[in-house]
Amino acid sequence: MTTLSCFELGERMLSVSEARASLLTLVSGPLATEKVALVHAHGRVLAEAVVAAFDVPGHTNAAMDGIALNWPCAEEGVGGPLAGESPAEWRLVGQALAGQPWQGRLGPGECISITTGAPLPEGANTVIMQEQVTISGDQVNIDSADRVKGGQHVRMAGEDITRGQVALEAGSRIDAAALGFLASLGQADVTVRCRPRVAVFSTGDEVTAPGDGRDAAAIYDANRYSLIGLLQEHGAEVMDLGIVRDDDNALVARLTEAAEVADLVISSGGVSVGQADYTKAAVESMGRLTLWRIALRPGRPMACGTLGEQQVPFLGLPGNPVACMVTFLCFVAPLLRVMLGISQAPLRQRAVADGRFNSRLGRTDFCRGRLSCDEDGRLHVMPTGAQGSGILSSMVAADCLVEVGDDMENANPGDTVTIHPLFRFP
Repeated sequence: MTTLSCFELGERMLSVSEARASLLTLVSGPLATEKVALVHAHGRVLAEAVVAAFDVPGHTNAAMDGIALNWPCAEEGVGGPLAGESPAEWRLVGQALAGQPWQGRLGPGECISITTGAPLPEGANTVIMQEQVTISGDQVNIDSADRVKGGQHVRMAGEDITRGQVALEAGSRIDAAALGFLASLGQADVTVRCRPRVAVFSTGDEVTAPGDGRDAAAIYDANRYSLIGLLQEHGAEVMDLGIVRDDDNALVARLTEAAEVADLVISSGGVSVGQADYTKAAVESMGRLTLWRIALRPGRPMACGTLGEQQVPFLGLPGNPVACMVTFLCFVAPLLRVMLGISQAPLRQRAVADGRFNSRLGRTDFCRGRLSCDEDGRLHVMPTGAQGSGILSSMVAADCLVEVGDDMENANPGDTVTIHPLFRFP
């Protein structure tokens, strides 16, 4: 089935899924690639799969400090119950350090001291931690020998990843664990998608930059800062174009500037009833624009268009702060995922409502919630307070959005609801 473009949907009320699918027609696919040093790769998205060139670990080694020996077990080299008598005393014949393996093969009743990460010598299958042994000269006694199992405290070669195995798929976003994993494979650099360059600005004579003087009609520019944070969290390169006053020429000039350098342009404000003609005229002087009413709360009014000969996507988001953030998460974030080639779907979970989340049939509501977990491990979610589209304090208190679908009339205590976890710094 062919998806309608955003300009072919008419002026009817759109569902969230319909609007999202149509917006995705504005981008053709992932952006170009570049190679970056691993130290600068945090948060980037892999453009190519990374394949292990060797086993990790590269050799079977000790998982802790102690002694290495050949302990009898049900199957040679595998942990299991004792298969026979072990010597009462073991003879210490050498030492292995990380980076300095012991050369030789252990004979019956022989052991070596070993440090964490040091290769196990031939003839050894087990490590006993140093707190469990008593060493006198070259004689070693094992305390509580009945607690020893063959194969314990040993990291097997290739147990993390084997040579030729795909370590990370293309489309994976590189987090802290992935950085370490790539480093363990000897990757000094990686091929990633270029960051989407996103120009963002706010509109309105009443909008005032933080730090400037504030008169009775002034509203400090919360939206631009929230959008900058969201863009950075979603892997974009932000181009902050500040505040544009209610002036046709000023808006056209800012849009022209943005279209020349950006992959995506976002504004906030100027798309509600009474303001739409202003935005529409400015965008249509250099491209195309359609104005949508979406069956969504918060965030009903939104503009969708393209700018300049390159047809750079343009989205005009609502002016109310929470509506601005919710429409970003619903519609801008999926666009960025396509541009970055991200393969993993966003996390969605289910939780039991511990409060009432208001909605109505035919409209999707994204309410702000706070998660908890009961003794049985079930997730529960509570509203964070008043849910007005301008109440940012309830968004700050939230760690998830609660989706009440257009097929539901309210979500009541005890109902199971869909939640979308929000990114938060630890």
